[in-house]
Amino acid sequence: MNWIKDIMSFFKAIIIFFAIFTPLLLINGLQVLAFLFLYPFSQKLFRQLNTALAGFWWGGCEWFVRNAGGVEIIQTGDDLPKEENVILISNHQGWGDIPILFKLAKEAKRIGNMKWFVKDGLKYLPAIGWGMSFLDCLFVKRNWQKDQKKIEATFKKFFDHDIPIWLMLFPEGTRFREDKLKKTKKITEKKKLPPLQHVLLPRVKGFSASVQGLKGHCQAVYDVTIFYEGAAPSFLDLFRGKVKRVKLHVERFPLDRLGEEEKDIQKWIVDRFYLKNKMLSESRGVPFGH
Repeated sequence: MNWIKDIMSFFKAIIIFFAIFTPLLLINGLQVLAFLFLYPFSQKLFRQLNTALAGFWWGGCEWFVRNAGGVEIIQTGDDLPKEENVILISNHQGWGDIPILFKLAKEAKRIGNMKWFVKDGLKYLPAIGWGMSFLDCLFVKRNWQKDQKKIEATFKKFFDHDIPIWLMLFPEGTRFREDKLKKTKKITEKKKLPPLQHVLLPRVKGFSASVQGLKGHCQAVYDVTIFYEGAAPSFLDLFRGKVKRVKLHVERFPLDRLGEEEKDIQKWIVDRFYLKNKMLSESRGVPFGH
């Protein structure tokens, strides 16, 4: 009988996959048409349409995770104001982190205004990559010399057009994995820093550039720590009901509390990830709500 369950699970995953990604391809088509026929006449209307399309898909994913997937998202920490321009940072354990963060954006009425730092290669992917290209997301090579001009130009666009944003940043630069942790260990030893067990050492340059470059447009940094009761889920795991509860701990920091100098901002982000490491370590084996 187990083989029957395996087959049913496989077909369920296929159905969920197409239910999630088919609308994205349709949205891509609308985005291309809007770029050809709307963008030349009104960039503002073009951005508003893309914001609405992104909010529709991201909002649908958020609803699907909580309702069809049955995931309970427990939020602790600071109360967050609505419609605020912010830089959001989070630890990154797996692809499932992304739709979990949609809850915060939806409640803050910024679900369509998320701008993601993503790997440069993703821009060539249909659906997700193409959609993000139209949304002014930042595709980076994780090399500051190559990324700096592109990032600064995008930030200037946010200012010049007063574009509402939730800048979404995973400062670790990649998902937490054992091979990446080994590389982090070598770096912390070289820098004579304490070892890390549950997060990677954050990449500080992009974060400090974001804080300095968006000061005056963004009001705060939201520092999010994601806790899972077991292993970090995949994107599809959330939709298939394999995850029962997730905890988000959120703290809000006005930008001026991070310091003015680049070195102060970089120290702040490193300190925050050491605190995340401590929180994740202390949470092991402790039920949510305790």
